[in-house]
Amino acid sequence: MVLRMLMVCVLALLFCQVLSSAEQSQAEQHPQTLYPWRNRRKEGVRVKRDWIIPQIRVSENSKQVPEDLVQIKSDKIFSGEVIYKLEGPGVDQEPKNLFEIDDKTGVIRSKRPLDREKHRSFTLKAFALSPSGERLENPTTIEIVVLDQNDNRPVFTQKQFSGSVPEFSVPGTSVMSVAATDADDPMTENAALSFSIVSQESIPANAVTKTMFGINNQTGTIYTRDVGLDREVVQGFKLKLKVADLGGEGLTGDAEAIILVSDINNHPPRFGPASYSMTAEENVFGVEIGRVNVTDRDDPGTRNWEAKFTITNDPQRNFAIRTDPDTNQGVLTVIRPLDYEGQRKYTLVLTVENLSPLSSKAPNLPLSSASVVITVVNKNESPIFKENPIQIEVLESVPPGTLLKTNLASDPDHSELRYEISRDPEGWLEIDRDTGDIVSKRGFNMRSPHVRNGIYTAAVVVTDAGGLSNTATVKILLKETNDFPPQLSPLSGSVCRDASRTNAGLFLTAVDEDRAPHAAPFTFKFHDDSSFNWTLVHVNDTHAVLRPTVELEAGEYAVTVFVSDSGDPQLGAYAQVNVTVCPCDSFGDCKSRAGALLGSSVGISIIALFIIIACVALLIVLFLLAVALTSCGRRHHIKKGTGLLVAESEDDVRDNVLNYNEQGGGEEDENAFNIDLLWNPHDAPPNPWSFYPGSGVPRGKQPLRKDAPQNLPSPTYPRRTPADPSDIKDYINDGLEVADNDPNVPPYDTALIYDYEGDGSVAGSLSSIASGSSDEDQDYDYLNDWGPRFQKLANMYDPR
Repeated sequence: MVLRMLMVCVLALLFCQVLSSAEQSQAEQHPQTLYPWRNRRKEGVRVKRDWIIPQIRVSENSKQVPEDLVQIKSDKIFSGEVIYKLEGPGVDQEPKNLFEIDDKTGVIRSKRPLDREKHRSFTLKAFALSPSGERLENPTTIEIVVLDQNDNRPVFTQKQFSGSVPEFSVPGTSVMSVAATDADDPMTENAALSFSIVSQESIPANAVTKTMFGINNQTGTIYTRDVGLDREVVQGFKLKLKVADLGGEGLTGDAEAIILVSDINNHPPRFGPASYSMTAEENVFGVEIGRVNVTDRDDPGTRNWEAKFTITNDPQRNFAIRTDPDTNQGVLTVIRPLDYEGQRKYTLVLTVENLSPLSSKAPNLPLSSASVVITVVNKNESPIFKENPIQIEVLESVPPGTLLKTNLASDPDHSELRYEISRDPEGWLEIDRDTGDIVSKRGFNMRSPHVRNGIYTAAVVVTDAGGLSNTATVKILLKETNDFPPQLSPLSGSVCRDASRTNAGLFLTAVDEDRAPHAAPFTFKFHDDSSFNWTLVHVNDTHAVLRPTVELEAGEYAVTVFVSDSGDPQLGAYAQVNVTVCPCDSFGDCKSRAGALLGSSVGISIIALFIIIACVALLIVLFLLAVALTSCGRRHHIKKGTGLLVAESEDDVRDNVLNYNEQGGGEEDENAFNIDLLWNPHDAPPNPWSFYPGSGVPRGKQPLRKDAPQNLPSPTYPRRTPADPSDIKDYINDGLEVADNDPNVPPYDTALIYDYEGDGSVAGSLSSIASGSSDEDQDYDYLNDWGPRFQKLANMYDPR
């Protein structure tokens, strides 16, 4: 019984083990079955949450396609038929046709191999539907992740990398960095890169055989490993590089790196050779006279190689040196004309250095130097003026023959010179052909059109024995001299009678043909102190005002004024100013007496004007009638056989001249007309400054003689003219002699002074000199014997 029960237990255990093995085998052969819609609810129990579905991992590049990935099931499967649907990228969205689902069983499978580098994951939605299309459950999200495989090689970012390293760099100096990329998942070993240097080749080949560079396998930084980088030995290196994934054990990629050894200034330039000889023509500058050579082992074309030259002993700066950028030679030039007669040889000391300072790794050597001996070549030179333009300062009044300038030019070759004037528009200059002395040929004239701003311009040419010439401009600065006295202006004018007026006076000025400083300011003054009725008030440097000091009678006055300039020597001139003193209106303008009586501030009325015109016409008619009657009467009272100047009266002929005081404005001089006031032709010409000793005395007041006692009896004048016309000269001379000895009358060389006589006279006209004679039967035939000058007078008294 016990044995039987034991066997039953063993059989049951074996059945369970077999059943378990069958289920396990079935699970390995079919995809995982998921129940995304299963929940833990029981009858009457509330659902808290759905199941969380884990990611479905799928390897990329799988060759077993189609491949079942997962199976989903709904809880509704036990209550009826369920249809499964799948939506999302890889199904009905791009990229399409990568996944599908069995609508009966819910198995999701891949249709084509996946590529992680294109799509790393897919998010899909699964649906459970009834046969009628009704949703049995809410949609479930299914995420499919593509697992990476090492299917991409690492690639360098450049096929060839370039870099440089200074020569003599110490080990560990960073040179450059290289980089590579891998398309595999960077979070996996598939993208874990490792760099290495496969090989090294020097440029030129085999110049350096030891390993000079290393690389950081993780960062790709290339660095120096050893010393000995000398640019003069090796110019560069070519490295072959490799990169591998899986930490250096996977797929690989390759590239190359070119590393150049850059130059440092560790070689100073050196002259070769150290001495030079050159020649230079005198008076030629701006041209190259020679070159100097230098050597430099540094990299050509760089600042470490390019030389900079310096001249150390050229105090006059006659020379300059520059660097030829192509050859690195020093080019020596003359920048100032050289003089063979002054210095025939120059020795220059040159030094050279680089544009860049020397490196600390360069040897400590002094600057290289060289000497250059320059020989000056003689050349025929043109004469040289000691000054150009030639400046001459001279007075304009310098006399002809005055030496103006000498020692004009010199010749560097000490040859004979010949001078000539090439331009002299006025012909004022003359030059000695041998000495070059310039003298004045004629007087200068500041008013010449060729004198501008006081400067006269000419030109001189000098020629040496070799035919070379030079021209210089001659500028003569003419200095003004005082040649002309100033002339007073105006010489006539009017002033108001009322001296108390502020504007009473005559403005005077002067005109001087000279220029400053021989012109203004002018000085105005009277000839002497006799002009006590007048005063001169200076207004400015060129004007003065002539004013009366007292109230004068209306009339004309002659005032003598002396005006002088400011020249050296000072020149002056006297001038007579005729001043009319007149009554003035309220505006200070002169007015006539008739205007003062008839006029008003607004002028003369029309009626008064007609009255004045009628009166003037009547006076003219009466005057013509009186002249006609007088002429007729005198014809009948002249006796035949008597002379024109003969009267029956034995008295002095001057007693027959009547005095008229009723002419115009009034005649103040009541003395009879004296025939002896004629100028004596035997006397000296009259002195213009002795005409008016009184300067301010009105005309009509005759001056008295001071050369004879006053109030003496007058001598007897000749009473009758001779009958013979040839004796007229003796008659006149006798009268002159008597008048010269008459102390009671002015001398004959005295100017007659007359007052203003008014605008008209009511007296009749004098028909003849002998109109006072009572003899009516005088004969005037003798006038025909006096010559052509008396012919018209004879015709007037012809009885026919």
